[in-house]
Amino acid sequence: MPDKVVVIGAGVGGLAAAMRLAHRGADVTVLERHAAPGGKMRVVDSLAGPVDAGPTVLTMRPVFEELFADCGTALDAHVSLHQLDVLATHHWQDGSTLDLYSDYDRSRDAIAAFAGPRAAKQFAKFHRDAERLFTAFEKPMMQSAAPTARQMAGVVAKQPWLVPALAPGRTVAQDLKSRFNDRRLRQLFGRYSTYVGGFPNASPALLSLIWHAESRGVWAVEGGMHALARAMEGVAEAAGATFQYGVEARRIIVEGGRVAGVQIGEARIDADAVVFNGDPRALAEGMLGEAVRDTVPARAVDKRSLSAFVWSFAGRVAEGDRLGHHNVYFGRDADAEFDDIAEGRMPRDPTLYVCAQDRGHGATAGEERFEIIMNAPPRPGLEPDREEMERCRETTFDTLERMGLRWTERPPLDALTTPETFHRMFPGSDGSLYGLSPHGMMAAFRRPRAQTDLPGLTLAGGGAHPGAGIPMAVTSGRLAAEATVRALASTSRSRPTATGGGTSTGSRRTVNAPSR
Repeated sequence: MPDKVVVIGAGVGGLAAAMRLAHRGADVTVLERHAAPGGKMRVVDSLAGPVDAGPTVLTMRPVFEELFADCGTALDAHVSLHQLDVLATHHWQDGSTLDLYSDYDRSRDAIAAFAGPRAAKQFAKFHRDAERLFTAFEKPMMQSAAPTARQMAGVVAKQPWLVPALAPGRTVAQDLKSRFNDRRLRQLFGRYSTYVGGFPNASPALLSLIWHAESRGVWAVEGGMHALARAMEGVAEAAGATFQYGVEARRIIVEGGRVAGVQIGEARIDADAVVFNGDPRALAEGMLGEAVRDTVPARAVDKRSLSAFVWSFAGRVAEGDRLGHHNVYFGRDADAEFDDIAEGRMPRDPTLYVCAQDRGHGATAGEERFEIIMNAPPRPGLEPDREEMERCRETTFDTLERMGLRWTERPPLDALTTPETFHRMFPGSDGSLYGLSPHGMMAAFRRPRAQTDLPGLTLAGGGAHPGAGIPMAVTSGRLAAEATVRALASTSRSRPTATGGGTSTGSRRTVNAPSR
């Protein structure tokens, strides 16, 4: 009889865990409260087809190739990927623009033309340092099940040349100020801290390694990112996993000091192990029952990362010749933007990310699909403020029009997802999109690990180690699957079976006969 595993949540962390566990022979059931897989990697309907309303591209491709290979197949057999030549087009309010490329030499030359040869040399050093940090910390930190600060200190002690690149005690903003004379470049590379939900002026300088992850290549998924979620679901199903949508887990059942099942409504699903792929704060707040409340300490989830206002819609561009797949329109003052967010306000001078989903292979005429993201504070409220939504639309599209991007019509308010909406969609999150805040040098070590103290319960998703972002969430799924396999192996139950052997007793006929 195979071990029964219930995965709560079909985000990419849960999907990655389900794929691996089903492939290893477990009886896997995935419960998802929404109508489709993907979690925050979701889509909304539009007149031009499904629009991405979460992550827009794939980075760190080897993570996904390893996942599919571990399940006996290949990534390319399930999704079509197209590498983007231009990583992003960046726009400033003084009218300047800068393209960065997946080719390092082209990026360096573009920066030289944009800000001069001195800036190109500064970029070259920044790029080398980001690569060194990524290479040094990828396996012992990002891929490890339970890294510690002492272990990381040991990594640095063996490679002391990392210290200047690590810039201990400095924030991203402080480090970039010492690296780049051009304010625009400081603003550009500072935005990478927002990829994991942090402020540049509060996140550790170590997060500059995120630039290296993106510089290694960005791929658009044909059919949108949701096609990747469907592919992961398909591989898990082919291995025997079952998916139940529109089903909410009410309680994780604990019996005899270990996980015993999951309650859905009035029914119970027995389980030898449970993988929780939701915001770990939901556990800490007792949303899945008092028996699992203490499995996640408050310090691992209390400080929330960024949320966002997200527009997802179809429309026609009236102005905007420099529009590519990835586009960033910078506000005038980055500090003012994050000061507003820290005070719980929608930023009045935001930086806006614009994804033109149908421009992955060149401009498209007619109706196109767009996603626009404005950073925002996390909020626990359940109902969006309509007046604020109106103000968000005005701020967003007035800003873009001033910078040369205009649509024939502005989208309706129902095309906007607010922090309150995210909180309602993802319980326990307060609307945060990245789990624990990355602020402070020790933040990465406070995230909850895959293995909890409760036998049979593991964690996956962007709220668990190694953190936010689709590649990291997929990695968390691997760590959760491995921890689940270890837990099942160490607590395997004895099942009734016919067993050979026993005590041999001679009969009257054979007692004196020679033994066989």
